[in-house]
Amino acid sequence: MILRKKLSYLWTLGLCLVASKSPPKAPSITNDRFIEECLRLHNEARTNVSPPAADMKYMSWDEALAKTAEAWAKKCKFIHNSCSSKSFKCHPTFQYAGENLWLGPLTISAAKFAINMWYDERKFYDFNTRSCSQVCGHYTQVVWAYSYKVGCAVAVCPNLGSPDSALLVCNYAPAGNYPNMSPYTNGTPCSMCQGDTCENNLCRKKTGNKIIRYPNWNPSGTRQLIACNPLYLISVLLTIF
Repeated sequence: MILRKKLSYLWTLGLCLVASKSPPKAPSITNDRFIEECLRLHNEARTNVSPPAADMKYMSWDEALAKTAEAWAKKCKFIHNSCSSKSFKCHPTFQYAGENLWLGPLTISAAKFAINMWYDERKFYDFNTRSCSQVCGHYTQVVWAYSYKVGCAVAVCPNLGSPDSALLVCNYAPAGNYPNMSPYTNGTPCSMCQGDTCENNLCRKKTGNKIIRYPNWNPSGTRQLIACNPLYLISVLLTIF
């Protein structure tokens, strides 16, 4: 029994040491730089829509959506999360959520590559006929006026191509991309803000857009990971010897 326990500790230690030599890690969903980049790129896209939008809301970060995106990204499946069509399965307070996926090489600017690629789909979208000549659903979700919350995550997925393949997932709420609906209302920027302030052609809440914490939200697929911090490794060694 004691030998088996020691072997278990050594196995755990081995996993941690292997993980420490793994390829560069994806940014955390709590990384300020990652959050800022995701928000800046989304809001820049929403600011610059053509024709201009009268009701485009400022997009802010949502911790629960980011947790959902992270749980799904770590599954390393380049398909949409089934929670998107299930009531309150993607978010504890928003009934449904939208989702965009991107697969490419892991770089320090994965979010930039992904969001710019999604926004570039605008060339395939005809605002007057509400139709796409090619794939443009990522674009319409990015600029869906009433989707004002976003949470993104990146995971390294070697099984999806190469050792540095990365899957980026962004979830949006309220969900957008409803059939036969325009993503926004054409008109003078901010003319339909309804009490919000106007900032860079976007309707932003006067109270600001503080990040709401969801400590008890654990979306389906979240797994407890082994703690590979120095104190934990020391405790393992002391237990063995």
